[in-house]
Amino acid sequence: MTGTLTNYLFHQMKIGDRASLVRHVGPKDIELFAAVSGDANPAHLDAGFAAHGPFGHVVVHGMWTAALISAVLGTRLPGPGTIYLDQQIRFNKPVSPGDTITAEVEVAELIEGKNRVRLTTTARNQRGEVVLSGEALVLAPVEQVTWVPGDLPEAVVLPKGRWQGFVEEARALPPVRAAVVHPCSKSAILGAIEVRDEGLLDPILIGPGAKIRAAAAEAGVSLDGFRIEETEHSHAAAARAVELAACGKVQVLVKGSLHSDELLAAVVSKSGGLRTERRISHVYAMDVPAYRKPVIVTDTAINIARTLEHKRDICQNAVKLMSALLPVVEGSFDCNPYVHGSPTR
Repeated sequence: MTGTLTNYLFHQMKIGDRASLVRHVGPKDIELFAAVSGDANPAHLDAGFAAHGPFGHVVVHGMWTAALISAVLGTRLPGPGTIYLDQQIRFNKPVSPGDTITAEVEVAELIEGKNRVRLTTTARNQRGEVVLSGEALVLAPVEQVTWVPGDLPEAVVLPKGRWQGFVEEARALPPVRAAVVHPCSKSAILGAIEVRDEGLLDPILIGPGAKIRAAAAEAGVSLDGFRIEETEHSHAAAARAVELAACGKVQVLVKGSLHSDELLAAVVSKSGGLRTERRISHVYAMDVPAYRKPVIVTDTAINIARTLEHKRDICQNAVKLMSALLPVVEGSFDCNPYVHGSPTR
């Protein structure tokens, strides 16, 4: 909303006064209205479904058009301070994505003594066809207002999460056996329960049993059904998790409430059984809503003083991960290797 808004008091209006505004409606407007209102009727959102409907195509929510009438009343005539009391609406024609709608109100009656105004309400498309007609009753503002509205927040329709297909495919498979290492905090316990209940992982809790149970008590959850591998402390928990992974009894290691370097020390130990010839590296797989592609950022957490050979392995690790994800994730990737904040060339 831009420009200065000035309202009209009851005594300043006369029969026949008009005001209007024009809006173009596209697919994103439909999605945003559905998200805000909760109206997910497939007649508005699913082209395949709508093709078999009475109009043969997706149509805009009727109340989106009606909302334009509200906007005229609240910002044009009578303007700021107007109170909506009643609205009668008839939807004359469907509004389609791509239409340009002109919403107009006209003063039809001034009800003396009550400060009320009755207005005819009409919306037309770019061909001049009436798509909405009706009548509104409003309470006119009682104080003169000249108002410069601030910038409204930008409304952005975010696409479905780019990783959602990956999650859905994982749900369709049997849960993966996972070692949750030293889950001795409320958040670690709740995380283990969440991935179990989502059917993604089958967690084994590894660490001091008393601390694990205390964390569950703090979180107010039950550990029924969980297997707990008792260890004396976090170092021992990391070593035990690596041992289970090396012999194939778990497929995934999940960090609990211990430090990353403590877990990784066990993972890269020459005697742990997981170390390979390639340099281990860390990858962020990111979904940035305002950016058109998924983003892979590496290595931001593990490697500090990297040689050229290390960088080769780091990049190759990221490429292998992307190759594994591409069949599931739509869109190409941006891969951004960083060394102390500077791009690797």
